This record gives sequence, structure tokens and C-alpha cells, in this order.
Amino acid sequence: MSKLLVSVTGLAAATALTFGATGPQAAASTTLLPAGHSFSAQLTGKATFVAGSTTMTCTVSASVPTSGANNKVPAAPANHNAAGPVTVPVNPPTFSGCTTNISGVSVTVTSNATNGAWTLSTQNGAPVTGGFTIPKGGVVLKTSGFASCTITASPSGPTAVNGTWTNGAPSTLAIANAPVPATVTGGFLCPTGNQSATFSATYRISDTTDPSQQITVTG
Repeated sequence: MSKLLVSVTGLAAATALTFGATGPQAAASTTLLPAGHSFSAQLTGKATFVAGSTTMTCTVSASVPTSGANNKVPAAPANHNAAGPVTVPVNPPTFSGCTTNISGVSVTVTSNATNGAWTLSTQNGAPVTGGFTIPKGGVVLKTSGFASCTITASPSGPTAVNGTWTNGAPSTLAIANAPVPATVTGGFLCPTGNQSATFSATYRISDTTDPSQQITVTG
């Protein structure tokens, strides 16, 4: 009986997010607006974690503001960076409605900030880019049923998962097939040790302070 091919990617950070065909380019100035406004990140469609022939799909995911500075655009002038991204601390996104494409195997996905903060970074450019930061061990998948495995994303430290930001009503952050390392523990059907996978999802970024306004990235 073959081992279950299962792994995970996390949602992770964008730091220097401007790249060209020949390598990194000088980062443009970035301004995140409106200054001081809180925002939510809500999944639209499905979030998929893919490893080999195994696909794990979640239909609900969100990072929403509570209290404090998380999920809040910095007040001016901290919402502007003359030569790089604007980075904002966010609450760890939740995941639910998760299934696998393997009969007899179910999965739960949890996130945490035990070993560091989650952040959302945005970088003005062509295209505008963005991404989340997943801290060390910040996403954990547990399968049950046919195979009981624990998959920990970003086991050695923070990992970057970049995507494309589109200003709109609301703005969106689309992440496509982004790789993240992981480690797997469990029984003989689990591919224990170091693994990797890809993550894809699109999040709506909505202004929760004033829903008539939009969270946008400019220069």
C-alpha cells in the first residue's frame, strides 16, 4: 500500500515583491490607503493545497480585525514607504470547510501566531503585488481516517508566498501555486520528513472602518 502523498503550504509574506525577467528590480514607493482604516481578508472561491496527486480544498478562510493594530492600515506617514513594501500585522487566517480528494481521508486546517506575527505586505509596481507572512509553524494540517498525519507549514521560520494585488471594489489578492516547505509526522502511510506543496487562493480585501471606501495600493 503506498504512502499518502499529502503536504501543505501556508499563507506567507511578501517582503521585496518586485521582480523582473532578469531578477530583482529596485522597489517602487508604496502607499496603502486609507490610512488608519481596518480591513478584512475574505476568501473568494476555494483555497487549495496541492502536493503531488493530493489536493486539499477549503471553502472558508478569513483574517478579520479585532482590537489593536492587526488588520489596520498604518496611520500616515507610516502607510507610505518610499522604497519598498508597506507591511501590516494581521490576525492569523482561519480555515474551514476543508476536504481532500482521497476517499476516506478528512482534514482540518488551523493557524497560529505562536512563533511570530502574521503580516500582509503590499508593493506598488506593474503589477502591484502582495502577500501574507506565515511565521514558523503557523499553519498546521491534520488528516484523519485512512491516514493520520500532521503537516506543519514553514517549519524552520517565516516563509514568503507572493501574489498579485488588484485595486477594486473590493481589492483582491490572488495567490497562484505558491510553494512553501513543510514537515510531516504520523503513521506509516504518511510521507514523514521534509515535504513541499503549492497554495492557491484569492482574498477580497475590504475596508471595515468605512465599507464605502476601498483598501488600495498606490505610489
